[in-house]
Amino acid sequence: MKFIDEAKIFVKGGDGGRGCVSFRREKYVPRGGPDGGDGGKGGDVVIRASRGHHTLLDLKFNQHHAADRGAHGEGARRTGRSGRDEVILVPVGTVIHDAETGEVLADLTADGETFIAARGGMGGRGNARFATPTRQAPRHAQPGRPGEERWIRLELKLLADVGIIGLPNVGKSTFISRVSSARPRIADYPFTTLVPNLGVVRFQEDRSFVIADIPGLIEGAHAGTGLGTRFLRHIERTRLLLHMIDIAGETPAKAWRNFEVVNKELALYGASLKGIPQILALNKTDIPSTREKMQKVIDIFQKKGLKIFPLSAVTGEGVRALLAEMVKKLEDGGLWSK
Repeated sequence: MKFIDEAKIFVKGGDGGRGCVSFRREKYVPRGGPDGGDGGKGGDVVIRASRGHHTLLDLKFNQHHAADRGAHGEGARRTGRSGRDEVILVPVGTVIHDAETGEVLADLTADGETFIAARGGMGGRGNARFATPTRQAPRHAQPGRPGEERWIRLELKLLADVGIIGLPNVGKSTFISRVSSARPRIADYPFTTLVPNLGVVRFQEDRSFVIADIPGLIEGAHAGTGLGTRFLRHIERTRLLLHMIDIAGETPAKAWRNFEVVNKELALYGASLKGIPQILALNKTDIPSTREKMQKVIDIFQKKGLKIFPLSAVTGEGVRALLAEMVKKLEDGGLWSK
């Protein structure tokens, strides 16, 4: 299934039904009087978050959504039926913006949470409503009110306990494929991953968490370089970051520089990312050239007061210890999702 994290759609509430002009006409009932009923209310356009949806793909190619109009009123004071609501299902984590003003209208972060994007119009009043002692035979009724309409923009921000970050081609996809059932595309060139991948990690029988593989960040990502802003927004709601570092073909000093580059992009994007706790991992320790430099890299990070976990996502070496540290951080820091 193709991952789409943005969509722009037009929503229109149903128009209200027209009120009825009618007079009671029955045998032996002279001057029965007005009995026109009210029109029915138009349906609403409702956006509902659903855990069964993981992409905005359907809405990308189906932009127009309108609710049913209300039925017209009838004689004998019968009110027209209300129009059916138009329900649009979106993934949990969808943010709804007004397309013209950019205002955030709703942030759907829970399964089943709803937002009325366009309200239906009220039905018009029938002529029975306008009868008075001095005007006993009104011959007019109200038209129904039109439903609300507008363009809205939907933006999906993934909800995950742990987000994997790092420069391109550091082994994020290989790691998530080892620890979860996610099967992202993996290749030996940068930017293999073009969209985030989600997986569920089961560490123990009673311990599991959601992990997200965020596409690689590069210098200037906060300004949109390499589609960086699209990637960075998916980190906003993660509770913990796994920062993966690779020194295959790099010097220990360059490994530290790469670490600083990614963190600088997080800080420049916004304070919300800068404050997310991180666990550092040194990947590809199965490569002989990397093993020779591994201790030097560990020493550099330790001198900065940082702990880094060596691992090989390919062979599985060090993965168990890293997962245990994630669980510990999530629990001790009160970050565990409820």
